[in-house]
Amino acid sequence: MHRLAEALSPYLRSHAGNPVDWYPWGEQAFAEARRRDVPVLVSIGYATCHWCHVMARESFSDSAVAAYLNEHFVAIKVDREEHPDVDASYLAAASAFTKQLGWPLTAFATSDGRAFYAGTYFPPRAVQGVPAFMDVLIAVTDAWRERRGELLETAGAVAEALAASSVASTSGALPSAVELAGAVSLLEADEDRVHGGFGGAPKFPVAPVLDFLAVSGSAGRELAERTLLAMGRSSLRDPVEGGFFRYATRADWSEPHYERMLTDNALLLRVLAELLTGADAAGSASRDELGALAAGVAEFLREVMQLPSGGFASAQDSESLVDGVRSEGGYYARSREERRSQPPPALDDKVLAGWNGLAIGALARFGAVVGGADGAAAVASARRAADAVLALHLRPEGTLVRASLDGEVSDAVATIEDVGMLAGGLLDLALATGEAAYAVTARALVDSATTAGAGVFAAPGGADPVLAARGLALPSDPAEGATPSGLTTCADAAWRLFALGAGDAYLELAGNAMREVAGIAVTRPIAFGGSLGLMARLTAPLVQLVTVVPDPDPDPVADADAASTTTPEPADGLADETRRHAASVIAIVTDAQARAFAAAGFELFEARTSIAGEPAAYRCESFVCALPVSSAEALAALSAG
Repeated sequence: MHRLAEALSPYLRSHAGNPVDWYPWGEQAFAEARRRDVPVLVSIGYATCHWCHVMARESFSDSAVAAYLNEHFVAIKVDREEHPDVDASYLAAASAFTKQLGWPLTAFATSDGRAFYAGTYFPPRAVQGVPAFMDVLIAVTDAWRERRGELLETAGAVAEALAASSVASTSGALPSAVELAGAVSLLEADEDRVHGGFGGAPKFPVAPVLDFLAVSGSAGRELAERTLLAMGRSSLRDPVEGGFFRYATRADWSEPHYERMLTDNALLLRVLAELLTGADAAGSASRDELGALAAGVAEFLREVMQLPSGGFASAQDSESLVDGVRSEGGYYARSREERRSQPPPALDDKVLAGWNGLAIGALARFGAVVGGADGAAAVASARRAADAVLALHLRPEGTLVRASLDGEVSDAVATIEDVGMLAGGLLDLALATGEAAYAVTARALVDSATTAGAGVFAAPGGADPVLAARGLALPSDPAEGATPSGLTTCADAAWRLFALGAGDAYLELAGNAMREVAGIAVTRPIAFGGSLGLMARLTAPLVQLVTVVPDPDPDPVADADAASTTTPEPADGLADETRRHAASVIAIVTDAQARAFAAAGFELFEARTSIAGEPAAYRCESFVCALPVSSAEALAALSAG
């Protein structure tokens, strides 16, 4: 009993006091099921999941339910954020039994891990056609005893169907501009013209879709702006602390589920930063509102989600105690002053490498776009997180660790999502700080996920070993919902490495990856926003902008390390034009930093120098560069011409 007390996951620890004899994910649980000849219950959730909390209180804390469960099953508790491969495998299996997928996910499996029945939340008493959890347990026990052959046949059929579907290919040529415009039109047709967003209730931010729209010309950008402004004015956003909630249960964005995810807020901040750049950026009124939204999200990430260790927490809970009473959302109904007397909703302070990469990249990009004190604070926050994550999650031999808590690392294997998201964040940070070392680490991460000679991406450490041993590991799912897929994030990092001059092989990698999903993405844009965003970048002109400023004069009083890692600002006008220029890649670096990038193998920075002691901006298209300019007006003219 109480095997979860020392687990790394806060979600598992929250179940340590249950009367259920929980096992963590691992071989021990399946060995015990074989020894006792009983089925396995795999219960999957996460720390900020509202209905996971409800089921825990109603059923897993009930002594009678727990006694029956302990006698007839081996029960495994899984944090889907720590073990996303496990979640993906059982979620796919569950789709054979229910269309109402979500969490908590409740799967019943054989002692070799194959699911023969699954559902989501089961109440303590039958409600509206959903059976009571105890009735489900009794029915499964009876079937295991009396009709086991049927269960084994079902489990085998489900496993075979998943294995067959996982090798299906939808590959094709990268979409044309006309096809990408068609995908934008499909999204426009699905827009809620009254309340904003896409479809009806429940309504999610779908940040990867907004990213695609933000880089898809005026029609796409306008749709992205309308959506973000509608969300920002709605109940989906906390006006006090600035963060967005996970989703709303009503079409008008009201009655949100109040958990706040690191992923949603990082991705939305990145889209907001994108909308603040380029010649066709929003008009002044909308730009000011979008800028205020971005600043609020950045502050939320820095002030609420960043941990003392430097890394970012995975999420903030939907529930808290308000005046001693458990409440979902009650904390957020109060003003800033009133909140000071209440405990805030708890953080899931598990640090995930990939999710931190999203936050690092978003803050770095936002800081690079806005400059000034807000920009400097955002970049400093991103740097602090990156240094903390790399110090703990990147082992000396280059192996990446997915999760940690309070300085302890998980044994969960890193996924290609972790590699791609962290590499992308480090590239943004490299450009925001001028520090080539972050780009070098990003390149090594992408290389680690590249299958030698095959031109495809794969998790460096392989699939989850427990799943793999049972033939239940699935390829990474290229479909996208709340976050871009691992395939997309690795391909995006590869494309950006190419844009920095790391070599044509990275462009080939990115193109190959996107061709795998091109055939389906243009017909289902709501599920492939991240992929479509990268395809839009791949098929658009490659514009690269490097502004080089003279090295600062040595300051013997200043901290030497701080002086060596801070890029001085060029003249205000040139700096502002550089930041907001419509370009695929933007960097402001010192002469020394440009030399460091070039020496590290990033060709874009070769021979890029300041001129006669003055800043110089180099605007290139696919590595063919115009003569350097030293004024904002001249740089703007290059774009216009």
